[in-house]
Amino acid sequence: MYDVVIAGGGLAGLCLARQLRLEAPGLQLLVVEKRRHPVREAAFKVGESSVEIGAHYLENILGLEPHLRARHLEKLGLRYFFPHHGNREIHRRVELGPSAFPPVPSFQLDRGRLENFLLESVRTSGVEVADGASVKALRLGDPFHTIDVDGPQGVREVHARWVVDASGRAGLIKRQLGLARAVGHGANASWFRIKSRLRVDDWSDDPSWRSRVETGLRWQSTNHLMGRGYWVWLIPLGSGSTSVGIVADGDIHPFARINRFERALEWLREFEPQCADVVEAHAGEVEDFLALRHYAHGCSRVFSPDRWALVGEAGVFTDPFYSPGSDFIAMGNDYVTDLIVRHSRGEDIAARAERFDVTYRRLFDAFLRLYEGQYALMGNAQVMTAKAAWDNASYWAITALLFFQRRYRRPEFIESIDDLLRRFFSLHVRMQRLFHAWDGADARGYGDAFTNLMRVDELRALQAALAGPMLDDDALRLRLESNFGILERLARSIQALATDAAPSIEPSVHLGMATGDRLNIEALRLSPQAAAVPV
Repeated sequence: MYDVVIAGGGLAGLCLARQLRLEAPGLQLLVVEKRRHPVREAAFKVGESSVEIGAHYLENILGLEPHLRARHLEKLGLRYFFPHHGNREIHRRVELGPSAFPPVPSFQLDRGRLENFLLESVRTSGVEVADGASVKALRLGDPFHTIDVDGPQGVREVHARWVVDASGRAGLIKRQLGLARAVGHGANASWFRIKSRLRVDDWSDDPSWRSRVETGLRWQSTNHLMGRGYWVWLIPLGSGSTSVGIVADGDIHPFARINRFERALEWLREFEPQCADVVEAHAGEVEDFLALRHYAHGCSRVFSPDRWALVGEAGVFTDPFYSPGSDFIAMGNDYVTDLIVRHSRGEDIAARAERFDVTYRRLFDAFLRLYEGQYALMGNAQVMTAKAAWDNASYWAITALLFFQRRYRRPEFIESIDDLLRRFFSLHVRMQRLFHAWDGADARGYGDAFTNLMRVDELRALQAALAGPMLDDDALRLRLESNFGILERLARSIQALATDAAPSIEPSVHLGMATGDRLNIEALRLSPQAAAVPV
């Protein structure tokens, strides 16, 4: 008999086990993981780039900062290179990214290295870990669930008050209960690891370009090579390898063009030839290759008052752009830990589970809006610069702030700001429509430019404020309202920039916010090149 059985010992499951051990050390936990440990470093799993919520969860809530600093890489933010004349000269492309590390850190994660460390640490703390084992059958019940665990010594039957599905896309509970929900985002991905450091800083000798990031550490960013309907990632790992991935809208770049290494390399030769040359020079060092079709998926329930839950990709997944995977692990695990700990104290968690489930899936829907129908914009440097400003500001101002302040675990607080959240989500949807319309009305080309979201004072302040002190409820509500005011000013500024660049934008998608204060976002305005050829 266990208090909790966690089906899956990947990042989501192992982080949950560690968090439960920290918050409720008396609980009896069993983690069932199909892979034998230790696993390979680098060539193991995708999902190496973290952003603020996921990084804060790992670093501070789970207490992993010493391991992250010693064995992984601090990330020099998100960096984008937009298309220019065949994409053969990176210094000619519009570059959007920071010159220095942002105030609140995030990390590039070697998933194999991290999961090996997590498994050993939770095992040392007294968690029972059955690696090389799998869940053969699951029977949900009351007062306990029954799980058949198939391991090296055969099948054994165990019982648990709680069962948490962290099995990834296998989705044990989702499949058993028919909870899968289709989404409209039809993008695909393929990726591989190269056992060498691919430094984008070495891709050009142009002194002006190199001086933009004087440290020469562009390679520590999550680098995005952007084009219409796609982006390519370059992510460095602490083990010395580099993760390379292609993510593309299947209607614009068919999956069959990227689902094998040779096909992916041929695709790179056509759309990202400079990157293809670098990859070909290291073709003998390819450590793995994987591809995934239609990776986005939803779920009709992730937290149940019947003492089961889905975390990580066993529940929902949006898109790797903006690196939200570890964010959803953090938020989901925080919810589940709260429910399990309260239940173990004898509390009735039924209403709480329902409210957590609604909020979590509402966040999923909001994140999905960032990507659905938006991949066609990725080759438009000006539109995507404005979109990145909006998307990041929204994340820092509302979504991430609520997590850093630990309010997602306070449903009464979330209910108290329901009006604010409704206004926020409504404006967020309207902004995504504006970006889509702007792209359709403005196909000019851009090049030879560098900009940085942190040049906008208010955006830098929003990111830095995440690390501020804990606020009481009244102070936090005032901060959120103030932040939403900043977002409204940013929205007016972006609408003005859009209508200046493309007066023909359909009036029906305008925000209806023509009057009022604006932010100074001139640093994000690009000058079109008359001779440029849109890609």
